[in-house]
Amino acid sequence: MSTASSAGFDEIPIVSLATIDGSDHERAGLAERMCTVAHEVGFMVITDHGIDNAVVADVFDLMERFFTLDEDTRALIDKAMSPRFRGWESVGSEYTNNRVDVREQIDIWSAWPETDEPGGPVHQRLHGPNQWMPAEIVPRQRAVTERWMAELSTLSDRILELFAIGLGLDVDFFVELFGDRPMSLTKMISYPPTPVGGAGVNAHHDTGFVTLLAPGDVAGLEVLNPADEWIKVPTIPTSFVLNLGEMLQSITGNYFVATAHRVIADEPRRSAAYFHGPSLDTRLDPIELDQRFVDAVASSPRHASAGFMASAAETDAGVGDMASRHRAGTYGEQLWNYFARSYPDNVARHHPDVAG
Repeated sequence: MSTASSAGFDEIPIVSLATIDGSDHERAGLAERMCTVAHEVGFMVITDHGIDNAVVADVFDLMERFFTLDEDTRALIDKAMSPRFRGWESVGSEYTNNRVDVREQIDIWSAWPETDEPGGPVHQRLHGPNQWMPAEIVPRQRAVTERWMAELSTLSDRILELFAIGLGLDVDFFVELFGDRPMSLTKMISYPPTPVGGAGVNAHHDTGFVTLLAPGDVAGLEVLNPADEWIKVPTIPTSFVLNLGEMLQSITGNYFVATAHRVIADEPRRSAAYFHGPSLDTRLDPIELDQRFVDAVASSPRHASAGFMASAAETDAGVGDMASRHRAGTYGEQLWNYFARSYPDNVARHHPDVAG
């Protein structure tokens, strides 16, 4: 594998997964290609991924049926009612880097029994149920969503197997790391046209390991390259956009990078994202990688200095939006930092003992 870091990129690579079930040699070649892109760009468009088009079509049909309901009806699953940060939120409810995002969305997380034990870590409060619309209003919402999450979970595990191969790890390394209560997220997002000076979602890194996005047929996703230029992600029918989160950046010692991105939409846009995450207690200890990967980071100022999303307190103290040096110890800590940063009102409402 090449460990040379690119000085920059001016397009998003397109990677076919057609050989994911091929010979060991073919899988090794695909793994090397994906790890190189993960190192140099942190974003790729994947084709030939094996997800049935009907799985995606059903999700977009579900979004059409939900987002065309009147606001009072959508509010039956208002996220403000959920201590677990699940449900629908109106335009302007979420903040990224203390700036409002111009989008509305439904958030569905993996559902596990509540584990609010006295004295336990605050992130255990994230376990719990989702909110679902009444079936007579939005039929099959749960079935469509859970099929989507199951299919993309399987694909994400297979992608992580390729990353493991490319990094010289056991093929099951990441699958075993994820533990027995993985916490993954689906966002179904509706963007109105972005106002001048605003963003559908402001520049940010993703929180977890890998993200798979069905981008729809309206462009708008942009990725920041090392030259501080915004590169448009191509919209290719039946493809997914794959990008990496800060957890994967952290445990690979910055060999893989979580790359800043945003959405600027000239017209109404819908997309569906799946964020693949492990159990809340999964530790983020750095992986012991071959020296060539360590050397590649050390020789690249971009990688050596790659930071993380700043907490609200760090932002208030003047730390740059994505310049934090703090590495969360567990996935649960990472997630809680995200909620505290993005939903301060919800934290204050449901968790006043840890707000602020």
